[in-house]
Amino acid sequence: MSPSDPEQDASGPAQRKIIHIDMDAFYASVEQRDNPDLRGRPVAVGGSEQRGVVAAASYEAQKFGVRSAMASVTAKRQCPDLIFAKPRFEIYKAISRQIREIFAEHTLIIEPLSLDEAYLDVTENLQGIPLARDVALRIRERIKAETGLNASAGISYNKFLAKLASDHRKPNGQYVISPEMGPRFVEALPVGKFHGIGPSTSAKMNGLGIFTGMDIRNQTLEFMNANFGKSGAYYYWISRGVDDRLVRANRIRKSIGAENTFSADLTTFEAMAAGLRPLVDKVWRNCESTGNRGRTVTLKIKFFDFEIITRSRSVSMVVSSRNDLESLAIALLQADMPFPKSVRLLGVSISSLKTQRNDESVPQLDLPI
Repeated sequence: MSPSDPEQDASGPAQRKIIHIDMDAFYASVEQRDNPDLRGRPVAVGGSEQRGVVAAASYEAQKFGVRSAMASVTAKRQCPDLIFAKPRFEIYKAISRQIREIFAEHTLIIEPLSLDEAYLDVTENLQGIPLARDVALRIRERIKAETGLNASAGISYNKFLAKLASDHRKPNGQYVISPEMGPRFVEALPVGKFHGIGPSTSAKMNGLGIFTGMDIRNQTLEFMNANFGKSGAYYYWISRGVDDRLVRANRIRKSIGAENTFSADLTTFEAMAAGLRPLVDKVWRNCESTGNRGRTVTLKIKFFDFEIITRSRSVSMVVSSRNDLESLAIALLQADMPFPKSVRLLGVSISSLKTQRNDESVPQLDLPI
């Protein structure tokens, strides 16, 4: 086995070869590619100088601390020269499809995580390339040649380490974590850097004296289960470089949603209901195109001070029409009116999904609203 690649040991079972591909500042890089005036300048996709949130930031903007999900006003304060670009999601989706076609030339086991990242299992790749690092390099070269965009790659023997590795040489690089390196790589890693450990869990771990992978490794499985429930065993094993999750070619989608930050805060029921309708249209178009139907409708409300509340309702049968979806969303809105504060964002989503066949009829909901 090569010390620089997670390759097969001839004396034992095949070692998995997992690649995590992550496009570099994807949305912002597309905007810079298509608009020469933006190249080399700090760019935020999404929002505006006064409202909204950043969907993506160029590397020039990231140097000032601008990041995705940051309020636009905060981003502008941190980077006064920041340029806001309107998102073009249809363009991003088209490029993402191009990239996935390149993936499919090498493996059929592809697990997309979003438009700009995916796991690939190349244990047996379609091109017969012996080393996983060479597969990753070939993919990155093709992406650059066909789209003009840079991708980073992480290569390892499991998903957890492959994702860590792709961050290690960003932007436009790749890194291999071999089986020999795995446990050692994790032991010095701060728990806040672990994918799957969010800020609240990280704070809880710190309160228990757990700051690094080695600190997790020093705990018993019983201790981790007692303090972190079902996730305890996952944390216990990844601290040892062990992650048995498969790359799943067909991930089950859990929800379909849409949201919008308004140019001016909304204060009346009529204005909010009008703001919901385009979101319902967008969600239902997605349901129609994918054949997905769901039983649970959720309304998301963000107030002017960034407080967020959600309201949900589940029905006995799947929501079968756009009008039913709108009726449920409007009923959730109406139930809490009047709001104590003005509203800056509304979102609608549908979950508890099942796929509807073309020849399968769905009973119409009798909605008591």
